[in-house]
Amino acid sequence: MADDVAPARGRRRFRPSGALAGVVPFFAYTTVFLLVPTLVVVVGAFLGPEGGFTTANLEALTEPGFLTALRQSLVLSAVTAVLGAVIGGVLAYAVSTSPIDGVLRRFLTSLCGVLAQFGGVALAFAFMATFVGSTSILGDLLTSSGIDSTAGAWLYTWDKGLMLVYLYFQIPLMLIVFLPAVEGLRPQWREATETLGGTTWTYWRRVALPILWPSFVGATLLLFTNGFSAYATARALVSQGSPLVTLKIDDALSSEVVLGQQGVAKAMALAMVVVVAVVMVVYGVVDRRASRWLQR
Repeated sequence: MADDVAPARGRRRFRPSGALAGVVPFFAYTTVFLLVPTLVVVVGAFLGPEGGFTTANLEALTEPGFLTALRQSLVLSAVTAVLGAVIGGVLAYAVSTSPIDGVLRRFLTSLCGVLAQFGGVALAFAFMATFVGSTSILGDLLTSSGIDSTAGAWLYTWDKGLMLVYLYFQIPLMLIVFLPAVEGLRPQWREATETLGGTTWTYWRRVALPILWPSFVGATLLLFTNGFSAYATARALVSQGSPLVTLKIDDALSSEVVLGQQGVAKAMALAMVVVVAVVMVVYGVVDRRASRWLQR
């Protein structure tokens, strides 16, 4: 009898569950908007203007103009990621000390959810209307105070203006991403430290910071990727030259002087994909370590 049941169990057919059917739209979305574009970039980077295989497009990655744009993109992304992570991390801790159902906490988290997604031309226009020219909000105040308000060209530079604008959405994003990790700190750990004679500095140095460090590094890497791939805000503010990789790609695709640069643009995009892939691999390793503490 047992021998008859065993083969029957072995012949059990796989039946897709409702949960599997529910993730089909997600996989379809990922395929259309992530996998297919990535494949197009990878293949197009090795195709010539006439469709043949070539490595000439990759030679553009060794030109001084691209290397300068890559360096400036990395610096811009790294600086805004670190500053956004530090400021956002402090704000996340401040928010975590407020009551969970408090009005202030819900207001700040909702506000950061909106500001983290506020970018592009609208964000650039908001900063121009605030800082640039005598008709701007601050410019009018400076003019009435007898201060020259025409020195607003700094907003259109990649190393000053873009850094300030990028922090506008990097800091709220850090608060949203890092807040769950800060909330994972248990009050019993601080009480145990104080019971053993430790101070507040001892608690942060030996308990809290080692626990939060993987989450902090992972969130910083996420902010780096977010800043590295930003395009619309930089294009709206920077009109002279192409100091960033994303702007170099746009120039290669829309240039009316040098035609047939689509392959070069895809080679630049491939370089960005490689950088982002390396960062996300490191992020995955760090996030896996951080999740162990959050599950305890």
